Amino acid sequence: MKLKRLVENISRGLKKLEEFFLCALLVGMIVLACLQIVLRDFFSGGLLWADPLLRYMVLWSGMFGAAVATREGKHIALDVVSFLIPPRLKPWLKIVIHLFSSLVAMALTYAAFLFVRNEMEFGGIMLLSIPSWGWNLVFPMAFALISFRFLAAAWAEILFVAGLSDSSQAVNELPQ
Repeated sequence: MKLKRLVENISRGLKKLEEFFLCALLVGMIVLACLQIVLRDFFSGGLLWADPLLRYMVLWSGMFGAAVATREGKHIALDVVSFLIPPRLKPWLKIVIHLFSSLVAMALTYAAFLFVRNEMEFGGIMLLSIPSWGWNLVFPMAFALISFRFLAAAWAEILFVAGLSDSSQAVNELPQ
């Protein structure tokens, strides 16, 4: 199962990259916010660019946090059907849900791509001499990552249904 191993390796690498990036964002936000407090309280000043940068850092951590929540199966989910169907059909329902969720995330990725493209065409320089579209790259990146996570979960469920995997390793587990 070369494809399964490839998906697992990509997923493992993305997990490490996500965790490092989120930790760096968190440390950066804490240091920058504390620095702003000290500068305001003791020196009656502050860094003009720090507050907008903190807002972008919160946005980036929120979007990548959503991708991590998807990976861990702790995202917001509306479960209306799973308790009504027999247990033998639940793996099939999981496949449909994961594929639909991935399609929605793909549509959001495309919309975010269009947004960033428009920002590239019409936007200006926002913060720290970085174009506004650069700060908004988080949207297509995070939605693409969320889409990948749902596709990986669907693939794991397909392997389970096909009998090629001994247990469901799908990311999002529906209540049993």
